[in-house]
Amino acid sequence: MAEKLAWGILGTGSIAHTFAGGVLGSATGRLAAVGSRSQAAADRFGGEFSVPRRHGSYEALLADAEVQAVYISTPHPLHAEWAIKAAEAGKHILCEKPLAINYPQAMAIVEAARRADVFLMEAFMYRCHPQTAKLVELLREKVIGDVRVVQATFSFHAGYDPGGRLFSNALGGGGILDVGCYCASFARLVAGAATGRDFADPTTVRGVGHLGETGVDHYALAVLEFPGEILAQLATGVDLNQENAARIYGTEGWIFVPSPWIPSREPGVTTIVVHRYGAGEAQEIRIETTRGLYALEADTVAAHIGKRQAAPPAMTWEDTLGNMKVLDRWRVAIGLVYDEERPEAVGTVTKRPLAVRKDAKMEYGRIEGVGKPVSRLVIGVDHQGGMPYAAVLLDDYFERGGNCFDTAYIYGDGLCEKLLGQWVRNRDLRDQVVILDKDAHTPDCYPEFVRSQLMESLERLQMDYVDILMAHRDNPEIPVGEFVDAFNEVKQAGYVRAFGGSNWTPARVQAANEYARGKGLAGFSAVSNNLSLARMVDPVWAGSLASSDPESRAWFAKTQLPLMAWSSQAQGFFAGRADPNDLSDPELVRCWYSDDNFQRLARARELAAKSGMRAINIALAYVLHQPFPTFALIGPRTLEETDIAFRGLEVQLSPEELRWLNLEA
Repeated sequence: MAEKLAWGILGTGSIAHTFAGGVLGSATGRLAAVGSRSQAAADRFGGEFSVPRRHGSYEALLADAEVQAVYISTPHPLHAEWAIKAAEAGKHILCEKPLAINYPQAMAIVEAARRADVFLMEAFMYRCHPQTAKLVELLREKVIGDVRVVQATFSFHAGYDPGGRLFSNALGGGGILDVGCYCASFARLVAGAATGRDFADPTTVRGVGHLGETGVDHYALAVLEFPGEILAQLATGVDLNQENAARIYGTEGWIFVPSPWIPSREPGVTTIVVHRYGAGEAQEIRIETTRGLYALEADTVAAHIGKRQAAPPAMTWEDTLGNMKVLDRWRVAIGLVYDEERPEAVGTVTKRPLAVRKDAKMEYGRIEGVGKPVSRLVIGVDHQGGMPYAAVLLDDYFERGGNCFDTAYIYGDGLCEKLLGQWVRNRDLRDQVVILDKDAHTPDCYPEFVRSQLMESLERLQMDYVDILMAHRDNPEIPVGEFVDAFNEVKQAGYVRAFGGSNWTPARVQAANEYARGKGLAGFSAVSNNLSLARMVDPVWAGSLASSDPESRAWFAKTQLPLMAWSSQAQGFFAGRADPNDLSDPELVRCWYSDDNFQRLARARELAAKSGMRAINIALAYVLHQPFPTFALIGPRTLEETDIAFRGLEVQLSPEELRWLNLEA
């Protein structure tokens, strides 16, 4: 960089003092401003480090045009809020570890940085020290053969203070988040280096720990299993002194790292000790630095601003997200839940009221009986395992203009309905959202289950009605009129606004609506079958139906009955996962692999290349551009996947392109 990077320090605690000293000793940075919750604290900090611009609020710091990069040093639960707000302000971000209190919050931070096109790095300073780079080099050279066991400990005795940061549930206290995160990141780095990657994620995480009266872990242990026959033992604590060191055992020797976490605060020499079996005296490898640990961290940020992420072994976005998942699994294993993660307490990550963004580009359609516009992208609430994760995904979808949520009585044994209902309740959104719920799934696919399961679903959802209720499966042995009667009963009682069928053939739907007309009753307002550019070769689930064939599409075009298409993107077939030579995903192969589907994939890629899109965007646009009302059900697992799906709204396809994509021209 031609000029030194102008740093703003957000927060004035002890670690902020340490990093400020690092910036003063760096080759690339200068202290431009500080922001605190009070003017007095900002003035004291500014006077100590000769910081010229001193702000009495975090908001003022982020509004300071002089500041280019922000170092976030607040307590853990404030990281996500202020990292996202910093990204929105266009500031590059170095955020203290852990990046957030859980993976969903970290995912929201990463997505905010991606959207704002700013640099983001989690501040594991040891990852920026040449000692860590040297360790990676030794492991890749296999100086101790194949790695088998990693031992990493970071633990100290702080002195118990139930209101202090380290022991407070409200402040994200406990050993796992505060320093166990180092051990997890170290094990993942070592396992990755040993197997030729930047990092590796464990297949198994087991843990035990001691929870104190405030509900956080005073000390805890974890055992991790990695690909490549690698195991890791992690120990952490804030109430127990242990040896803060790391050992790596391989088939031909072992490595001892005496100071893995704080190799040298100031310029100096650090060591790694290599023991080779049968080689006699151990080899002491010396690593010399001319800058201190935190100066190296500041310089790492400056060196990689243009690429928006640091290079390994510093923390990349993917590395950070993987580490947060490990910490979540470790906490689950010992039963540690923070109060703000409890379903009734989960708010927006930014602490702002939820609202549709001004740049939202959602399209809306109509479904008879619903009485509200229905977003043409419908998010599936079928896999979210907890409220923090569900809330981040659903908040983002709503902010993008999405208002229709697809769930079912059987999803997660009722958990998914409970999460969706609690999310709506927490944000007071009932009048603004469209709930598509499904019941009467096989083996309960009988008219009597329409009402009984709906009553249970409404209790889970904490709602008086659902906007659309669908029979999750059809039962051809039951006269269609019996289902129509059952649906009209709950509709007339005010429990549903509209109804339909999921995985029903056009013939059965037509018979149902003919029966309804003859009896002066309401009929099916919508159908939810599969419709995608790829032909469903084999049913994804027993009893599931596709309407991608010409005859079904012609029927929908004639009747103009809305189709709410599940697996609208063929379960990732167009997302880069499908390859005729890659048979690693047996379900993808079983359901979607065929010569004609690979021809469709090739055409989608060809069209995408011309428009700067992705094949998956073309596939979703194919569903949305049918000559009848369609709504595409999407099932993103990450915010990045949601963003990719929404780009499909920007694609315009002509009737000729639709036919060409589907091999009909």
